[in-house]
Amino acid sequence: MKKSYKIIFLVIIFIFLSTFNPNKINFFSKKKDFFFKIKEIKIYNTVLIQENEIIEKLHDIYNKNILTIKSKDIAEPLKTVDFLDKIEVKKKYPNTIIVKIYETKPIAILFKKKTKYLFDNSSNLILLTEDMSYDDLPNVFGKGAESEFLNFFNLLESSDFPKKKIKNYYYHKIGRWDLELVDNKIIKLPNEKILEAIKKSNELLGRDDFKIYNVIDLRINGKIVVE
Repeated sequence: MKKSYKIIFLVIIFIFLSTFNPNKINFFSKKKDFFFKIKEIKIYNTVLIQENEIIEKLHDIYNKNILTIKSKDIAEPLKTVDFLDKIEVKKKYPNTIIVKIYETKPIAILFKKKTKYLFDNSSNLILLTEDMSYDDLPNVFGKGAESEFLNFFNLLESSDFPKKKIKNYYYHKIGRWDLELVDNKIIKLPNEKILEAIKKSNELLGRDDFKIYNVIDLRINGKIVVE
């Protein structure tokens, strides 16, 4: 009798060992994967960008393991988002991703082939749609202006030129700019020694004896022509 029990016991042990799969009963691993799945994404610091657009782009992040997710996994889907400069990513355990948004800044409306674009401080061109209201931004005209405007804009900024007084920028193929101010004054700048000319124009705008003129022409080095 004892011998038959022993045989039955050995058969049970054999069956158990032959069908045992440690991967299928790794209870800790399953529990960990369940506990650390991403369930919430919080977006902060948006002004121009819609939070819903970010959430939609990150749809595939949900239910992934927060322990293994990397910043590049979140940044990659957001590359096509307009006005996005960079992001900061933080993890809030057990299941929340926090994304802080840094946006670019629109600085002008650029006309290209009769189409309007927003031009931002990273030289991005973003199609201007009817639901966008940027009437306070200056306009930029001229073929090839998009490749030169940011450098020129930075020159104005470094010279403390009152950019808020500029209504229109006109770029000419020879590499120079004209400025039309909100009071309709025109400043004509040269294609060389631009920084010096900007500083000179700024100085002249502050002088009472130049307020009567509508045009300040600085295209000729060392000369000031007024109208």
